[in-house]
Amino acid sequence: MENATFEPVKSPAPAFQPYRLLVADDDVPLSQFLRRGLQSEHNGVDVVNDGEMALQALSQNRYSLLILDLNLPKRDGMSVLQEIRPKSPMLPIMVLTARSRLEDKIMALDAGADDCMVKPFSFQELLARTRALLRRNVGGGSRTTVQVGDLILNRSELRAERTGKKLDLTSKEFMLLEYLMLNSPQPVTREMIMENVWKGSYDGSTNLIDVYVKYVRDKVDKDFPTKLVQTIRGVGYVLREK
Repeated sequence: MENATFEPVKSPAPAFQPYRLLVADDDVPLSQFLRRGLQSEHNGVDVVNDGEMALQALSQNRYSLLILDLNLPKRDGMSVLQEIRPKSPMLPIMVLTARSRLEDKIMALDAGADDCMVKPFSFQELLARTRALLRRNVGGGSRTTVQVGDLILNRSELRAERTGKKLDLTSKEFMLLEYLMLNSPQPVTREMIMENVWKGSYDGSTNLIDVYVKYVRDKVDKDFPTKLVQTIRGVGYVLREK
């Protein structure tokens, strides 16, 4: 078997992306189109064109979503799916296929795909389904406790503490902190915060999110030497150890 070398497609992109996606498709024009379209939503996107490169990329990097064509050379998409799913049970996987038979879609879903789209497809629908998978993953699955540095959040008990000191948070502050921690160490935009915490559309004329981030920052960072809540100019916010 030839040694596959993973070389992601290089293109101009923001310094910080909320999500990092992998597109595995042997249709080069389509994969480039998907890359540009997904990057337009401020995602970081890597592209590979065969199954071996997909497995290598997945072993070397942490991705928020895999978009996987079933008809790949060297290792077909179904083989990649069957190998990666046990290793990455929480990774959202969107399967693309030119096979329109119901049996093929059922086989992909049973093998571990979270969603399946038949080519040709609407790119706007793919974007919507991609956002849904990313939101579902950000929900954190069954994780009860989330930790970043010395900050611990217990989701079932609605309790947050730092170095053992309980943080007195309102319900909305707790939800905002939870969202930042579940995304850590990736930045999130104001649009993402509004959509996932307030469940609404972002209005650039309001400073509601900035005000609540300040509330959370005052409670999380004020009395501690290491500051976790950081502003990424031109992007949004991130919670992580510097």
